[in-house]
Amino acid sequence: MPAVSVGLRAVSRVFGTGGVSHTVLSRIDLEVGAGEVVALLGASGSGKSTLLRLVAGLDRPTAGEVLVGQRPVTGIEPRAAVVFQEPRLLPWRSLADNVAFGLPDSEARAGRNAEVARWLEVVGLAAFARHRPREVSGGMAQRAALARALVRRPGVLLLDEPLAALDALTRLRMQDLVDDLQRSSGATVLLVTHDVDEALQLADRVVVLAAGSDPSAGAGIQHVVEVPGGRPRDRGDLRLAGLRVDLLDRLGVSRVTARSG
Repeated sequence: MPAVSVGLRAVSRVFGTGGVSHTVLSRIDLEVGAGEVVALLGASGSGKSTLLRLVAGLDRPTAGEVLVGQRPVTGIEPRAAVVFQEPRLLPWRSLADNVAFGLPDSEARAGRNAEVARWLEVVGLAAFARHRPREVSGGMAQRAALARALVRRPGVLLLDEPLAALDALTRLRMQDLVDDLQRSSGATVLLVTHDVDEALQLADRVVVLAAGSDPSAGAGIQHVVEVPGGRPRDRGDLRLAGLRVDLLDRLGVSRVTARSG
C-alpha cells in the first residue's frame, strides 16, 4: 500500500459530558505528507496517544475531521497500523503466527507464509519464527510487533511509544531499525514519544502538544520543529544538540536538569 497523507482539521476530543467533561485535544490542525515522519512530544495527558487513536479510527473526534489520504476516517482505518508500548503478542502463538495475525484471512496460505517469513527476516527474527513470546527478549518481542504491523504494508504507521519499555542500548538499536524500516517501506509515520533525542533521531518534524494558559481547555499544538538533515542521522550532529535544548525548554525541563540526567 503506498504511503498516504494524514490531516487533522480543527480536531477536538472531549471525554465525559456536562460538569464532568474533560477536554484533551483542542482544535488541532496538522498536515502530515505522504512518507513523512512526524514525532509528537508533550507531557503525559497532553493527548498524544488520543491523537493516534483518532487517526487509527479507534476513537472519534468530538469536533473536527480526521483524514487519511484525503478520505475522512469514519471507522477502523484499514490503511493504518498501530504499534503500542507493549508488544501485545498472543502468548500461545509463535512469533510467526503473531505476525500472520496482521494479515487478512482471505490471503492464500502460500502468500501469507512468504510475507511472514520476509518480514521476520527483515526484523532479524527468522531464526526465532517458532518461538513463543515468553521465549524471547522484550526487544525481540517488540520487533515481532513491528513486523506484525508492517506485514500489512500500511500506508500509515502509528507508533505509540513502542520503545519506551526497552533498556537504553536496545532502544538505540531499535531506533535504527525503525528508521530503516520506515525508509524501506516508505510509510507515513506518526510517532508518540517522551524522548526528545528519539524524536530528533527519527522524525522529519517534531510537534509539541501542550495546554495553554487554561489547562481545562485541552492541549493544542504549541510548537513545530523542522529537523535538519536527512536520515539516517548522526547522533553527534551539533544541530540536533541545539534543537534538543530548545525542545526540553519548551517541555519545562531546565538545562541544568537535562545535563545532570
